[in-house]
Amino acid sequence: MGRLLAEAGVRLVFGGGRIGLMGLMADSALEAGGEVIGVIPRHLHDIEVGHDGVTELHIVDNMHVRKELMFKLSDAFAVLPGGLGTLDETFEIITWRQLQLHDKPILIANVGGFWTPFLTLIDHMEAKGFVRGGAQTHIQIVETVAEILPTLAKSPAPTITPETGRF
Repeated sequence: MGRLLAEAGVRLVFGGGRIGLMGLMADSALEAGGEVIGVIPRHLHDIEVGHDGVTELHIVDNMHVRKELMFKLSDAFAVLPGGLGTLDETFEIITWRQLQLHDKPILIANVGGFWTPFLTLIDHMEAKGFVRGGAQTHIQIVETVAEILPTLAKSPAPTITPETGRF
């Protein structure tokens, strides 16, 4: 994914760590000549997981500030398989879209069916009346990483911006 982003001239905004899959993706983007912006809370950076080799690294006070800055720096969101942090960020960005705080594209790469239980949970919550109808209309599902950029290219440009006063 990092290489694909770099080759397409798409800037990567990520959590700023040098470990795990996101660290590998950042390295891949950098190796391909891409721009990589990391946003990491000080406590994580200080325990030596910050990726100091990125184009730009923002060290922020806490996780809340991190998520807000990552949101502001991003034009779209691609959700790859991940752990609890990925799940947290995914729910939040979908919730913000449902609340009409933004209309940036959200793409979920359901590689090998990884996100199928998550999507089933959203359907279940909707069926039980805890989520208003159409929650999945806020996201686009792709089956492979290679589909992310072509799908994003077909997505409508966001119209809700910080200047419109909704975020």
